[in-house]
Amino acid sequence: MFFCGISGEPPQDPVVSAKSGHVYERRLILKYINDNGTDPLTGEKLEESDLLTVKANPKAAPPRPPAATSTPALLHMLQNEWDAVVLELFALKQQYNSTRQELSYALYSQDAASRVIARLIRERDAAREALANVQATMGITPANGATEDVEMAEENGAQEGALPKEIVDQIDETQQTLSATRKKRKAPAGYTSAAEVKTFVATHTIPSLHSASPAGMTSLAVSRLNSSQFLTGGNDRIVQLYDRSTDKVLVSLKGHTKKVNHVAFREHEGESTLLLSAGADKIAKIWAHDSASGEYIPKATIRTHKGELTGLVVHPTNSIVALSSLDKTYSLHELSNFAQVYRSAPAEDAFTSLAIHPDGALLALGTVSSKIQICDVRSGAVAAYITPPDASPFTINSLSFSENGYHLLAPDSPSSIAIWDLRKMKTAHTIPLGDGFKVNKVVYDYSAQFLGVAGNEGIRVFAHKSWDELVRFEEAGDVSDMVFGEQGKEIWATSGREVRIWGQPA
Repeated sequence: MFFCGISGEPPQDPVVSAKSGHVYERRLILKYINDNGTDPLTGEKLEESDLLTVKANPKAAPPRPPAATSTPALLHMLQNEWDAVVLELFALKQQYNSTRQELSYALYSQDAASRVIARLIRERDAAREALANVQATMGITPANGATEDVEMAEENGAQEGALPKEIVDQIDETQQTLSATRKKRKAPAGYTSAAEVKTFVATHTIPSLHSASPAGMTSLAVSRLNSSQFLTGGNDRIVQLYDRSTDKVLVSLKGHTKKVNHVAFREHEGESTLLLSAGADKIAKIWAHDSASGEYIPKATIRTHKGELTGLVVHPTNSIVALSSLDKTYSLHELSNFAQVYRSAPAEDAFTSLAIHPDGALLALGTVSSKIQICDVRSGAVAAYITPPDASPFTINSLSFSENGYHLLAPDSPSSIAIWDLRKMKTAHTIPLGDGFKVNKVVYDYSAQFLGVAGNEGIRVFAHKSWDELVRFEEAGDVSDMVFGEQGKEIWATSGREVRIWGQPA
């Protein structure tokens, strides 16, 4: 009787090696040759052609293995199999417990490292603050390199009522210039008409922006000088500048430790372009374009406020930026030296949104109690309060002045909007959007002919004065921000990780 040199059992299809003379089961030796190419017993090189079939009698019944010739032997074999299974299960449990311990240790180490980093950051900030206090006491002005990020904290000399005279004069001059032209201004030649807006369709989608975790964009700004470039802020704490013409991210800017709530461009002839952002981490960041390297370098970090920043707007003078915060104050900062020039006294309610009048003399602040506070930028005095009639308290999360300066667009409930006539300080019209609609953003276009609303059910665009709904885009889903493009020929919006664009069909 032959026995396989690999399994030790009588072979069903025996073959013999022409080189070593050993007998094997065909299927086993073929697998071994394919894997190793040698004889399993002698180690000599072996190929399939070296195997010779043993001409066994096909009618002969294969012998049963000795272990399966009796009932006690079968029971013993089954007992051995059971013991092997139990031992293997025990080994797996041991390995599982060891892996859990290793994972727990790794998580503990990561948590400890995070705590150490957080402590070092706090110590660094405390050291910077102490150094700044010493320098201020000694009258030393710290020198900052051109590429350094300047830390701007609250300045004791910039409190309410203390806006410098030169800035007030600049605001007055800007107001007189803009108001004189605004009253006579008509829509620019070639500007989109209401009939054209009705024909808008989806023309472009830019997917997979920002990180997948945490996903979602919160804010959008489109460049006036280069209409293919736009700026976005996300839940991933990143600010991204994207070029639509090349479909590339030009730069990803880091520095925030929580989500970015607002982004903006400062584009002024003769000066470098600034990118601005305000976040839930209570700080605002400013980057400047370096013409030599073509990159954006950090210029300032503003840490004036003690609460989450809820508004960021560049003043029409292009030399000041305004910030609002949940700490119940707003502030103004120069963009030439990034110094704080004004901070308001704490109000009764936290500020949740911010808008500046197109003439630059007034600003509007939304609150958590559904009130809108209108302030004089020059003096900081409250000029008026606007409150929706018969409305339960809700958060006003977005505001927009019409370009002619006569109207203010704002939510008057979580699911409706109101157009306020600033000349009479009363509602000119209210537009209900449906009980399921949640307003995220309201915005006027440059010509004040259209107004847009973005929310959890997409975008709706209405005609000013007639209040007719011109178009709606529900396919966008939950839209966090929207912008009217150049000449009103496009509507831009952020939805999830996508920037969507609608315009006239090609």
